[in-house]
Amino acid sequence: MENYLQRQRSENWMEIKNQLLIFLFSLSQAVFAQESKVKLSGKIMSEASKEALPFVNVVLKTGADSAFVTGAISDESGLFTLSDVAPGEYVLEASFIGFQTIQSPLFVGSSSAFLNVGEIWMTDSYQELGAVEVIGVQDALSSKMDKKTYDLSENISQSGGSVLQSMSNLPGVAVVEGQVQIRGNNRVTVLIDGKQTALTGFGNQSGLDNLPASSVEKIEIINNPSARFDANGNGGIINIILKKEKQEGFNGTVGMALGLGALWEKKANLPGIRPQYQATPKVNPSLSLNYRKKDVNFFFQADNLYTQTLNKNEFVTRTYDDGTVINQQLKRNRNTNFLTTRAGVDWTIDAVNTLTVSGMFGSEKIIDRGDQPFYNEDLSELLRLWQFLEDELKTTVMATAAFKHNFADPGHNLSAGLNYTFHREDEQYFFTNTLPTYTGEDAFKLLSDENVIDLTLDYVQPLKNGRLETGLKLRKRWIPTNMQFFPGLNSPIDSLAGGAATYREIIPAVYGNYIYESKKWEGEVGLRLEYVDLDYEVNPNHPTYKSDGYNYFQPFPNTRISYKINELNKLTASYNRRVDRPNEVDIRIFPKYDDAEIIKVGNPALKPQFTNSYELGWKAGWSTGYLYTAAYHRMVNGTITRISTTVPGSRLIYAIYQNADKSYNSGLEIIWDQNVTDWYSFDLNLTGYHNQIDAFTVENLYPIPHTFTAAEQEIFSGNVKWNSKFKFSDSFSGQLTAVYLAPDIFPQGKIQARFSLDVGLKRTVQQGKGEVFFNATDLLNTMVIKKTIDGNDFSYTSADYYETQVIRVGYTYKF
Repeated sequence: MENYLQRQRSENWMEIKNQLLIFLFSLSQAVFAQESKVKLSGKIMSEASKEALPFVNVVLKTGADSAFVTGAISDESGLFTLSDVAPGEYVLEASFIGFQTIQSPLFVGSSSAFLNVGEIWMTDSYQELGAVEVIGVQDALSSKMDKKTYDLSENISQSGGSVLQSMSNLPGVAVVEGQVQIRGNNRVTVLIDGKQTALTGFGNQSGLDNLPASSVEKIEIINNPSARFDANGNGGIINIILKKEKQEGFNGTVGMALGLGALWEKKANLPGIRPQYQATPKVNPSLSLNYRKKDVNFFFQADNLYTQTLNKNEFVTRTYDDGTVINQQLKRNRNTNFLTTRAGVDWTIDAVNTLTVSGMFGSEKIIDRGDQPFYNEDLSELLRLWQFLEDELKTTVMATAAFKHNFADPGHNLSAGLNYTFHREDEQYFFTNTLPTYTGEDAFKLLSDENVIDLTLDYVQPLKNGRLETGLKLRKRWIPTNMQFFPGLNSPIDSLAGGAATYREIIPAVYGNYIYESKKWEGEVGLRLEYVDLDYEVNPNHPTYKSDGYNYFQPFPNTRISYKINELNKLTASYNRRVDRPNEVDIRIFPKYDDAEIIKVGNPALKPQFTNSYELGWKAGWSTGYLYTAAYHRMVNGTITRISTTVPGSRLIYAIYQNADKSYNSGLEIIWDQNVTDWYSFDLNLTGYHNQIDAFTVENLYPIPHTFTAAEQEIFSGNVKWNSKFKFSDSFSGQLTAVYLAPDIFPQGKIQARFSLDVGLKRTVQQGKGEVFFNATDLLNTMVIKKTIDGNDFSYTSADYYETQVIRVGYTYKF
């Protein structure tokens, strides 16, 4: 009978082990990159002498059949470390001559990469040691179902383009008018290697369409950030992780991508203007070098992305309450050259201290040649022709120093960082304003210097059932700007609205975060306390705006609780509170004339918007795929948006940032990843949500005070994204991506549905060292942005037939 029970237990264990293997395989197929190995540590102590015991044999065995997994010997201070332990159930055994052997069951979970089992006391008489539960973690936060990680090398249909273009194919992400949206929200914070930089913006996202995807290793989409992250970004966080080789010796990657866009004309120009760009070239050479030897690692990376682009081709019909109709087109032919270089050194000072020093330089040169004709209703009369040349140079310099001290037990560390960023925006516009009776020449010049200093300190302490994280951050940011207007004959430019302005902010913050895990339950609770003092000093001669600012001291809590139904199913509920602070360009007082009759202006009185987010998620896996589902609800107070209005006696439209009232977004996100056969797999992403914007009334001050009132708006919207992946052979693969974006609303307007189809092929050559690819974006040339906006005494419809169709070929070689 005993042999039967042992055999039955063994068969049950084999069945459990097979299920565990299937589970681990399915998770490896998921887009959430997961950490499969954990490092355990502890200390052996003598009960009699109360001193540490050196040279104790510590062994980890499987829980069911006591098979050896790994082992170690405690050092002179009694410390031991067990590396590369996979999540599961084990027995920890400690043995030493003259002492009773200690055996204790252990559970290794998935919430901390480093675990400390604490002190293990050994005696010369038998004493049973209580059960010890040890928690392990997946990569960063992915086990919490709050983050999805994507390897850009697998995104074949968007290889060779920009980071923004690459993200358009990622599940859970939509790209609308050059902005990334997560679950219908474009208030997204963008990080590079975990830090905010001027390359991608310190407020909302920027520059993603000019950052080459060839420089990026992977992208993390974080829906529910913990207190460790800055409090801004109510839509979530995008963390761009740059490439960095880890092999010993000298190695690197060199690549070249070539492309051609605007293959045919989507819609012809209105009469009398210069041709729109067609057959636009794209060139992206890239180089990555790395030298690692012993305690030192040197790295260098350079990418240059040159493009010609039909950046905008928007047709607008404005209809006023008095019956006036104006037809206009805004066409931008853009030349861009974006150079990014990054270099640094990782130095292992000794066994417990490391230092990384790095620098980044970015240069973005933009030349825009634009035409904007204005016609009457039947296009029989040219009312105005507005032509311009934009010459803009953006320069970014960043220097970073990061120090890390590792304590004796693995995962117990203290990190300090200092980051300085300088970003210069040097912009010049030259206009030719042609009307039936005269021609005028106008110009302006803007110079803006952004300076940011970040000081951070982070501490991590592994615990028996999780870990404790705490730290502080201090940011100082100042941006002096100067706008000079040079009006010509009968100029429409408001030359008095120029001058100097200076943006200053200081943000000290402190946070604490605790993570707990048992066999069935996981929990996390965190709190970030943030103080903000912002001051915007305005030229006292400005005709409308005066100096303004705000300050606040606010808590930003986050909580999460998860229940493991079984090895393949998990439920998670989470809550966090976040803020979106206005960026400097949102409050900038200078009118922008890239459109002659729809003028964008900032608002120094703009205040932050605060968001409370709730989410309930479920993840299920099986041998050939997984399913991830999340229901969420966001409530925003003080919604930041542009409000377009007119003033009496003028048909000019002024688009000015304002705080509307409350808005809500409630929805469901589903990601289904499935291996159908050996040669075909897919991931299907469906996001559906209800958008609601409460009624609101705001007062636009520029150019004179006037109010606007909007009724409540609501809509059911969403998007569908289907990625089909083909494996024709071990070295040849393909991808076909279809994206549908449903109609959606924004304060004062609505955007219509959009659709695109992308395709890509990739083959490895030269024994795996080389790779060639071909892809085509928006294969059917169907992506068009169509909007309607309702103002106080007008409405307008627009359709932007900008360049979306691009074909690319490329080659990379690793050495």
